[in-house]
Amino acid sequence: MSKRNEYIPQTVTHPGLTLREKLVELGMSQKEFAVRTGKPEQTIVKVINGESSLTPDMAVQFESVLAIPANFWLKRQQNYDEAVAREKRRDLFISGIDWARSFPCAKMTQLGWLPKTEEEEQQVEALLCFFGISGHQAWEDFYCGLKLKVSFRISLAHSREPFAISAWLRQGELEAAKLVAPSFNAKTFKTNLGSIKKVMAGHPDDFFPLLQQLCLEAGVKVVYTPCLPKAPIHGSTRWLHDNIPLIQLSARYDQNDRFWFTFFHEAGHILLHGRKYISLEDDCFDAEDKAKEDQADAFAVRWTFSEEEERAVIESGALTESEIIDFAQKFGTHPAMIIGRFNHKKLLPYHIGRHFIQPVHFD
Repeated sequence: MSKRNEYIPQTVTHPGLTLREKLVELGMSQKEFAVRTGKPEQTIVKVINGESSLTPDMAVQFESVLAIPANFWLKRQQNYDEAVAREKRRDLFISGIDWARSFPCAKMTQLGWLPKTEEEEQQVEALLCFFGISGHQAWEDFYCGLKLKVSFRISLAHSREPFAISAWLRQGELEAAKLVAPSFNAKTFKTNLGSIKKVMAGHPDDFFPLLQQLCLEAGVKVVYTPCLPKAPIHGSTRWLHDNIPLIQLSARYDQNDRFWFTFFHEAGHILLHGRKYISLEDDCFDAEDKAKEDQADAFAVRWTFSEEEERAVIESGALTESEIIDFAQKFGTHPAMIIGRFNHKKLLPYHIGRHFIQPVHFD
């Protein structure tokens, strides 16, 4: 965005006006000046009328005839060109006001994603800077038009809320840019998933930095991005430009069991489906490939509380809270993963062990 203390003149005249005034002062006709500079008279007329730009070649020739330094003329032309460009830019901001109104800007500002602005034109400019694009048509091309299939292989055109979702995705990219990761190593990632499962089982207060670090060691970036209104996203996996996989999580339901299942689901996409598949776990967005989503779900089940482990618990008969704790320790998981699964399948009353379903905090 433009710096608030930057001085931008509201009115900048074309250097042709100064040339006209100087010729009048000298009593020199445009024709004579054209002959003296060796330029066609029509070229001089167009410059004087502001219809053509004054070139470096002209500036040097004007210096010889008028004894005014070439850099004076070039600076005047530069200032004029910049003023014209800024005026066009302002028109673009005005034309993008309706586009900007489609984003949850109030929430994005509250979260610190956007600066506070007083005018709608400033809000448009802030959004363009946030997305790293020059205009709202570029946003359309990137997120909805599939103009860059290499970078973004899914279109949000048919999503009910492409604006909020694109903002959530973009914030994830900005957060990921702050992390430094080595090249992706699938073997290391698989190994570290065992350590990550131990973090899940203990769910300490600093679980997220521990998760981030274990993933970074394998060349995987993990970021937390709060949900936006109208963007009910659980998580996403995609590969960044440097071929580093990014897992972006929202903790939408603010529950440890759902958070960890979502993480392992996204990890499954990385290990099972590679660079070409983009995961966007959104209640309003159809998965690109349901079979791959089912595979990622099965991967998450194996790592959090497998079907074999589930059967073993069911075969034990009636469950008490102490038995759930024992099974969790035996399987190296968190009691919430057992309770959450059985609650979902209506195999366990909600009053048993519900306190193990804990909120997730990232501060």
